[in-house]
Amino acid sequence: MSTDANQSKEFRLYSKAAREWFPVTKEQYEEYDRERTAFRKRMQDHGCCNCPRRKWWLCDMLCDDCEFRVYETLYLDAPEADGNVCLADIIPDNNPLLEDAQADRDLLNQLIDRLHDLDPDADALLEQWQKENRISDRALARALNCPQRTFADRMKRLRTELRKTRGY
Repeated sequence: MSTDANQSKEFRLYSKAAREWFPVTKEQYEEYDRERTAFRKRMQDHGCCNCPRRKWWLCDMLCDDCEFRVYETLYLDAPEADGNVCLADIIPDNNPLLEDAQADRDLLNQLIDRLHDLDPDADALLEQWQKENRISDRALARALNCPQRTFADRMKRLRTELRKTRGY
């Protein structure tokens, strides 16, 4: 096929309302096709359009009258048939339960109390942990002016006792 034959191609658009083909220029056809393709893709991404590829030429961007429109849109706040439950109530929540958060807080308080019972310098240790979330034992020993080996032995003893408190 020569390029001349390609340039003389007739461009037409179909009107569903008039059930007719209308001749248009190449520029008009490309602009309209670009708009309706973007529109159709957006509707398909949103789950509102189920137009098959072989029928794309029918798309006139009037979805209310389209035979390929998807009507089964579910809304999260719409009540179910029984009227009691909506989908938003069924979606699992990944946030921790209030009871779990309270149990963790109680356990932390028990561990801190036990730490105070086991070590008289627990306040200084907790203060350093609060300043820096991830601090090594070596850096803690330096901050507390304690020999590293002595501090390591003390920490080992404290960790063992606190594990017993937690039940490990």
